[in-house]
Amino acid sequence: MDKILITNEYHLSPKLTGLTFKEGDIAVSSKRSAISCAGNSCLWPKSVDGYVYVPYIISPDYNDMDRITIEIGMQDISASTCVKFVPRSHEANYLDIQNKLGCWSFLGVNGGTQPLSLQAPGCMWSGIATHEFMHALGFVHEQSRSDRDDHVTIVWENILKDREHNFQKYNTNNLNTIYDYGSLMHYGKYAFSEDGGPTIIPKPNPNVAIGQREGPSTLDIHKINLLYECGGLV
Repeated sequence: MDKILITNEYHLSPKLTGLTFKEGDIAVSSKRSAISCAGNSCLWPKSVDGYVYVPYIISPDYNDMDRITIEIGMQDISASTCVKFVPRSHEANYLDIQNKLGCWSFLGVNGGTQPLSLQAPGCMWSGIATHEFMHALGFVHEQSRSDRDDHVTIVWENILKDREHNFQKYNTNNLNTIYDYGSLMHYGKYAFSEDGGPTIIPKPNPNVAIGQREGPSTLDIHKINLLYECGGLV
């Protein structure tokens, strides 16, 4: 598990990628300079049948097992929500899943061809794929919630000196849900640690597990259904 967490939580150099990042793996475009979206501007549109179809293409650079891993990551969302990932036919807005450097995504729908990177083999866990797909649906990390200080302590002195920006708190739409230590979108306790000490300590119980990348929690699925107003559609 530690290897998975480290793989998904590192800083990607703008010199190497040509992009800048918030929270380690959220790419920032010129269209949206901060991790925020007015109204529903981050959301993929809902179809007339009530479902939300997210078109995608997958790079031919992946082998068969990599494609299966990525598709499982999609299915872990689609199986229990109204969000359905579908191969692109002619849609103007779509995810372009590429074997680039690192694991990262833009936040929500950006318009046009939207790259999402899942580097092989480092990002080839279905939970990491789902994590990036949730960013693409408009979700930031759980510890960035506006109410995070009620639930975790950020140990600033243990964070790498040029990585503190990854621990900013945002004015988020928490969808009236409780804080989810078990969220797929939560950093691990040692994310961006300078000396091996914890950078995030849950409270009141510091031994609560955080930072899993196995798959979406029950609350993760619930939040997707709330954000996209899925109702009874699955």
